[in-house]
Amino acid sequence: MKKTASLLVLIALLFSLAACQPKVSQEAEADGGEATSDHPLANKKIALIMQINLGTFSAQYIEGVKEQVEKFGGKVQVFTSEGDLAKMSSNLDAAINQKFDGILIDHGTKEALQSGVEKAKEQNIPVVVFDADVASKGVTVLEQGDKQMAEQTLTKLSAELGGKGEIVKIWVAGFAPMERRQAAYEEFLKENPDIKEVAAFGAASQNTALDTQAQMEAILKQYPNKGDIDAVWAAWDEFAKGAVRAIEAAGRDEIKVYGIDMSDEDLQIIQKDGSPWVASAAVDPKDIGRVQVRFLYQKLNGKKTPEKVKLDPVFIEKTALPKESITTDQLNEHIEGWGASEQGYTDELKELESSFTN
Repeated sequence: MKKTASLLVLIALLFSLAACQPKVSQEAEADGGEATSDHPLANKKIALIMQINLGTFSAQYIEGVKEQVEKFGGKVQVFTSEGDLAKMSSNLDAAINQKFDGILIDHGTKEALQSGVEKAKEQNIPVVVFDADVASKGVTVLEQGDKQMAEQTLTKLSAELGGKGEIVKIWVAGFAPMERRQAAYEEFLKENPDIKEVAAFGAASQNTALDTQAQMEAILKQYPNKGDIDAVWAAWDEFAKGAVRAIEAAGRDEIKVYGIDMSDEDLQIIQKDGSPWVASAAVDPKDIGRVQVRFLYQKLNGKKTPEKVKLDPVFIEKTALPKESITTDQLNEHIEGWGASEQGYTDELKELESSFTN
């Protein structure tokens, strides 16, 4: 009798423990994953289609995407295209055929993406695009304040040159944000006739910073004297990194670099003693990823989202940074407006997030 009573107590205890266990979805159980929420927006599979995955900016952007999707209980698969637009188009088709719940697109051209975007819409797969020239009803397109970023850096360049000098431009065509930055640059030259462009170059590749360094070294040999070049305007942080390395190697510390974008690696370069990189305008790459995901989940929740979303940049000067080395996660302590954007959040999304974090 005692043994029977003990056995019944043990069985009751086991049932009690089982009842206390979190509810696990069949998908998570099959994958050996962790417990998941019963929230209707949970367990979504998200595809991220990228034109090019290069440098720490892209790495931090991907980190922001994954962080926000995981906080919403979903999973991300990244499709990289190595700059090949035909491959990017194929990757978009693959994501549609694999029936992902939502699609994020990073860069690309209208020619490469428009057909796939329309196909996704036909299959009721929501799409949110970052920095690509795509126009389709119901598709939200995020862009940085590219004109503003160019203006901020060029205004600083002009002020520090006293409105007169010789500059090098590093830029590449074929990217929507670059075209917007170039438009601001052309306006700047018209308004500042005493600032002369002595050289311009730039190309996007898998070794952009290294290629830029080699090209900048050639430019420095072409203009070997102090005063031949006063500053470099780089329309992308990969360009700025290459230019800085060439300038440092040549000992041409009189040449200053003004860039666009910001990552942990960029910040380390700017903070280095004597670095020629003195200012940059940027949006936190992690925030770009987070905000893009939020608008996608709004769509997954049946909400109407704006067709255009502008991400406001901040201006970062070397002189505003501390002497000790910091990361972009600490940048908000020194630069107002950096990081922690609330764009795209809704009460429903905060509730979804809390169901996984509480």
